[in-house]
Amino acid sequence: MIDWNREAKRLLRAELVRRQIGYKQLAVLLEGLGIEETERSIANKISRGAFTFVFFLQCMKALRRPAVHIDLTDIGE
Repeated sequence: MIDWNREAKRLLRAELVRRQIGYKQLAVLLEGLGIEETERSIANKISRGAFTFVFFLQCMKALRRPAVHIDLTDIGE
């Protein structure tokens, strides 16, 4: 059975690692978009993997990702 929360968490964490951005810096970037999140709230959401797709899109926008492609080929394997 696929753990979708784990997969969501993995995707978002991977992007943060690629960009060398921590939760505190992500909170600042989100604030620039008018989104109020604390370092702690971000850490909790990501550690659970139980965040909304809206939150994921907000993070991608804050990270200045012009496009997002999610390859589902290896998910669950």
